Amino acid sequence: MAQDHQARSRRRLTATVTDLEIAIQRAFLVGVQLPGMSELEEDRSLDELTLLTDTAGSDPVDRELVKRDRIDPATYIGSGKAEELGRLTRALDIDVVVFDQPLTPAQQRNLQSIFHCDVVDREALILDIFAQHATSKVGALQVELALLRYRLPRLRGMGKSLSQQGAGIGTRGPGETKLETDRRRILQRISKLERELEESSKHRETQRKKRRRSKTPQVAIVGYTNAGKSTLLNALTDSTVLVQDQLFATLDATVRRLDLPDSRQVVLADTVGFVRRLPHGLVEAFQSTLAETNQADLLVHLVDASEPDLSGQIDAVREVLEEIGADHIPEIMVFNKVDTLADLERTRLENLYPEATFISALRSIGLDELLGVIAEAINSHLVTLSLTIPYDRGDIVAAAHRIGDVIEEKHDDHGTILDVRVPPSAVDRFSSFAG
Repeated sequence: MAQDHQARSRRRLTATVTDLEIAIQRAFLVGVQLPGMSELEEDRSLDELTLLTDTAGSDPVDRELVKRDRIDPATYIGSGKAEELGRLTRALDIDVVVFDQPLTPAQQRNLQSIFHCDVVDREALILDIFAQHATSKVGALQVELALLRYRLPRLRGMGKSLSQQGAGIGTRGPGETKLETDRRRILQRISKLERELEESSKHRETQRKKRRRSKTPQVAIVGYTNAGKSTLLNALTDSTVLVQDQLFATLDATVRRLDLPDSRQVVLADTVGFVRRLPHGLVEAFQSTLAETNQADLLVHLVDASEPDLSGQIDAVREVLEEIGADHIPEIMVFNKVDTLADLERTRLENLYPEATFISALRSIGLDELLGVIAEAINSHLVTLSLTIPYDRGDIVAAAHRIGDVIEEKHDDHGTILDVRVPPSAVDRFSSFAG
């Protein structure tokens, strides 16, 4: 009896492992190089698409960079090339073909007919990853809204694939009950999500207003996904934000207090990471989260020093900052993961970026220097005030010490006399005590 039980257990275990293996999609990646595009840049974008596909839970089996003089309206890559790749993907037993460029609904349907498997683009892939990683209520609402906006024009011809909820890339998120209804009901759902996110945005704005009223400087960590932003936030503030060696591990904004070396406090925010060609629909859906960035007084632009394409990632981050209206905010450049660099490579980076700070958030290397740089950057924008504060207004004296940089403090018959430097946003709070 015991042997029979063990044999059945082994069979169940084997079946479970086999099912898991079958569930992993085999993916083929396609990039397109048009005139004026750099082959190296497109190849690096395909490298990133490989990481994104792996993060989504699929196996990137093979890839091809197609060179085209122009975009084909019907299939993007031309019918001949599509037929050629179709034969290759069938030979490789591919489950999903992932395009690095955005596809129209018609192109997607035509390609699926040729490939005889699912076809998705970069936007659908990133949306799929977001759908897997959205854990908070707000994050889930933002992802669902972006998914519905993306899928609405693609409803025609999707058929049974919509009922296969959770089967692979492009199928996660809202399932059959939300997508196999008519457009009117889907639009009603979109409107409802927009209203709920608007309410959430008002709540977040109330919280931000409270922080602004305290006149505490706000600092946002920005950077490419997986640059180590959450690790840095944890290291600087003794927090326990989720850290994973994975793209888009953190989607929700996290805000913590940070003490600087000059005893002042700032508010430190960590938000969603950026990538090349971040879908516009996601930027729109995550506006309330990204507001933590575009309302900051200072940006800490964190860069993975071990990344081969540093300049490409830096440019991609700045493009997104421009899109969300945060490109005017003062920025300090910080290179992370320097513990992984050879001495010669670090020296080369230091020569290329002489104003940057070099750290390892994981190993706590250079963090004291970074805190000093943050304090100096904030101080460089401070306004100097001379204040005479009555003795019964100790709260104002305390606020000056907490918010500003007190240069000199004296006392006379009229009260406490302070020479203090404060952020521009705090000037109104102290103006009535200015001499």
